[in-house]
Amino acid sequence: MYVSDNKMATMCCLWLLDASLATDAAVAHFASQLQRQHQAQINDQYDDQVFDSEEKSIDHDLENEVESSESSEPSSDNDSDAGLTEEEVLLEKAASQDKDAEKAIQRATLVLRLREGINSLARVLKVIENGKGNVVHLESRPSKEQGVQFDILAKVDMTRKDLLALMKILRQSSTLASITILAEDNINVKNPWFPRHARDLDNCNHLMTKYEPELDMNHPGFSDKVYRSRRKEIANIAFDYKFGDLIPVIEYTADEVGTWTAVFNNVLDLMPKHFCMEYRNAFKMLQDDKIFTADKIPQLKDMNEFLKKHTGFTLRPAAGLLTARDFLASLAFRVFQSTQYIRHSTSPFHTPEPDYIHEVLGHMPLLADPSFAQFSQELGLASLGASDEEIEKLSTVYWFTIEFGLCKEHGEVKAYGAGLLSAYGELLHAVSGKPELRPFEPSITAVQPYQDQEYQPIYFVAESFEDAKDKFRKWVSSMSRPFEVRYNPHTQRAEILDSVDQLNNLMTQLNLEMLHLNTALNKLKMRSG
Repeated sequence: MYVSDNKMATMCCLWLLDASLATDAAVAHFASQLQRQHQAQINDQYDDQVFDSEEKSIDHDLENEVESSESSEPSSDNDSDAGLTEEEVLLEKAASQDKDAEKAIQRATLVLRLREGINSLARVLKVIENGKGNVVHLESRPSKEQGVQFDILAKVDMTRKDLLALMKILRQSSTLASITILAEDNINVKNPWFPRHARDLDNCNHLMTKYEPELDMNHPGFSDKVYRSRRKEIANIAFDYKFGDLIPVIEYTADEVGTWTAVFNNVLDLMPKHFCMEYRNAFKMLQDDKIFTADKIPQLKDMNEFLKKHTGFTLRPAAGLLTARDFLASLAFRVFQSTQYIRHSTSPFHTPEPDYIHEVLGHMPLLADPSFAQFSQELGLASLGASDEEIEKLSTVYWFTIEFGLCKEHGEVKAYGAGLLSAYGELLHAVSGKPELRPFEPSITAVQPYQDQEYQPIYFVAESFEDAKDKFRKWVSSMSRPFEVRYNPHTQRAEILDSVDQLNNLMTQLNLEMLHLNTALNKLKMRSG
């Protein structure tokens, strides 16, 4: 989806609620869950009679509005546009000019600002449902606007006529401070939206929140208000971070350091036998640089400097688990978005979502390996401008490689996936002989269902990082994207190679590099001869 810069700034800071609301049952379940889990945050609740009364009133008005719009012709008078936003005026005119499009189901993106707590969203969803709308995507964040508690982004499938009627009714509701339709430009081959410069990653911070301690009752921190408050504090620091800012320093508590120490010592025990050579080498370098010690959690800024020195990868704070598209896009720029909060102390060896220990002990050492760093970046580059279906396949490949990948080393199977390197239970399961081990083939791996709640029943084994990269490149070449993208490290830009002039310039650069390589090779031969 592509939107104008000011609208993108609004959209990209919202939090993703991973809710599939295509059915009545899903809507009811989602609303019920939000009401129950945010009850402690609601100070001024309405009683059930008020809820029922307002809902019936809004539903009745909605029915009247739809009936009225069906029985009357659209007015050409300018007065008919009174009270409508620019987007709604265009929507109404388009509906009146194209009767076939008027009846077609289309997707609209709405921004709703709730005056009350999050449980009032249930009533809004019910009104949308009664207005023949199907909510397919929701995002939420606490609002910074005075008098507004939450900002909600909703993607709704419905006809233009029903959408206009819905907008007019929702504007009359005391539940909402405002409602806006976001204008969208169609993505096309010549103008796909994706981050073109590293600074555009400021817009790539959508979160998957189904594992957040406030929403997941199975999360070890669900009932721990102190832990949830700490998570929120660190998440807000990440949300405030912008391209070019200094990486914030987090003062970790003694409890958090104790959790780190337990996991760190566990990694030391398992590493010689089960971890790949590339990881072991990078781990030793981190120890030699005094960054990795058992009694101190490394700061993100120190890890950033270490990676920048070895492979050019940089780090930026993330507030939580990012959507696949946003996370993969970051890798294209050799940027790894990392959380900074620590898992709950009652569960040091398992976390339902990525935490800083997972990032530091699982991902970052291998990002210091040139071959692995290149593989990670190529995954990211392949995602730029890819379709949603291809993003799903790429994220699945990422899951079975960078998160839970195995590789061969001197005839033995070793772990290189971060989910294995930072969680000893899954690691021991992977090498126990119980799960099925398959050779890594991207076309097969990309469509393999995976487990995000339990141990994997299937793992994929790469012959080497180089072999994995070769197979991945061949597979990516068959994707539908009609252009090639390269990263220019000098300008920190992702460049679309879609013109002869661009290709000629690139060939000139490559010829210059080849000249340097040939010169170096000749000098080596002269010295050895």
